[in-house]
Amino acid sequence: MSVPLSLSGKVALITGGSRGIGAATVRMFAAADAKVVFSYQKAREQAEKLAKECGEDRCHAIASDLTGTAPAQRLVAETVKRFGRLDILVANHGVWPAHDAAVERMPDEQWRATLATNLDAVFGLVKHAVAQMKSQARQGSAAGHIVLISSTSGQRGEAFHVDYSASKGALISMVKSLAAELATSGIYVNSVAPGWVDTDMSAPALNHPKSGEEIRRTIPMGRVGKPEEIAAPVLFLCTEHAGFITGEIFNVNGGAVLVG
Repeated sequence: MSVPLSLSGKVALITGGSRGIGAATVRMFAAADAKVVFSYQKAREQAEKLAKECGEDRCHAIASDLTGTAPAQRLVAETVKRFGRLDILVANHGVWPAHDAAVERMPDEQWRATLATNLDAVFGLVKHAVAQMKSQARQGSAAGHIVLISSTSGQRGEAFHVDYSASKGALISMVKSLAAELATSGIYVNSVAPGWVDTDMSAPALNHPKSGEEIRRTIPMGRVGKPEEIAAPVLFLCTEHAGFITGEIFNVNGGAVLVG
């Protein structure tokens, strides 16, 4: 028996969608028959190529600098303007400063910049997405799904990256709070927590002879993940097959969180 993961009739907003995990998620959602709006910051050529690949009648890219809460309302409004509704929010964008920074030497500007992107912008997206989903529910249609991309680092910490770990740990707390708050409104809220994944963001650490070897040694499966291996659980959590799952932290890290 075939059990398809279908998002037919659904509209999704995916942030950070031009590369890595985001691009894999855009492709997978489009293949599942969703209409998709995705944001990108600088990779215009890649974003336009991806939208064309997925079909410009059902996939649209928007440039957006997701620093702070302000850009969120526009992204949600543009999604609704383009496709008439919003059923799914995947907050995937984020920054990970690759250089090690001891806490006593971490610039205040780095701390603020990391949280502005990884946490403040997510709050803004959730705020405006939930308002839209609730308005649709009042009109008689199903509410929606929210998936926040957190991290193994948000659960077990990461030395010399306190800004990143704090921001991702906060997303996990947000998921638990929001799941309890929004369950009666028919809005599912979950998190997918990747470990090390082969993306542009993690390439400096993974490709360095010393740090790359150390990273792989901490993963029981002995390798880093592929973007598609993160995108697939995100897709699952937004389908009818995950109808009794909310407030969950879905670890996708080759077992790394078990040995931290």
